[in-house]
Amino acid sequence: MVRGIPRGRVATYSQIARAIGRPRAQRAAALVLSKNFDPKIPCHRVIRFDGRVGGYNRGGPAKKAQLLRREGVGVRNNRVDLKRCLF
Repeated sequence: MVRGIPRGRVATYSQIARAIGRPRAQRAAALVLSKNFDPKIPCHRVIRFDGRVGGYNRGGPAKKAQLLRREGVGVRNNRVDLKRCLF
């Protein structure tokens, strides 16, 4: 699911949980992605339900925001405009 999120778009942990058939497993989705170190899986494109970027195991929230900005996602005050960028 995460590999399918295109550059310039984001998905929420809740969306990921629903997509895998476990609609209440958003925390589990976040935990699994926090353990991911495979650069082929763009886990930086998965954010919190309220638009906050959340944590990132490869450099923290600042690095995650930087990666998102580089892909064209507008990030202001560690928040993403979900109306514009949600996948």
